[in-house]
Amino acid sequence: MTRGNQREEARKRNMKKGEKTGSNKKVEGNAGVQLKNKMEGDADIMRQKQAKASLKAAENAK
Repeated sequence: MTRGNQREEARKRNMKKGEKTGSNKKVEGNAGVQLKNKMEGDADIMRQKQAKASLKAAENAK
């Protein structure tokens, strides 16, 4: 039965450690922007791959 208390105490200690180091801070403002930029970059890469594949297919069809 004491394990529940141990877990709570460990969580409290870890939260205090995180507050001191600043590692538990969440970045909410830029998270969506960064994700959007990543998705756009990935889409560009896929478009380039598709264009390259279509050129290769056109050359093989000749």
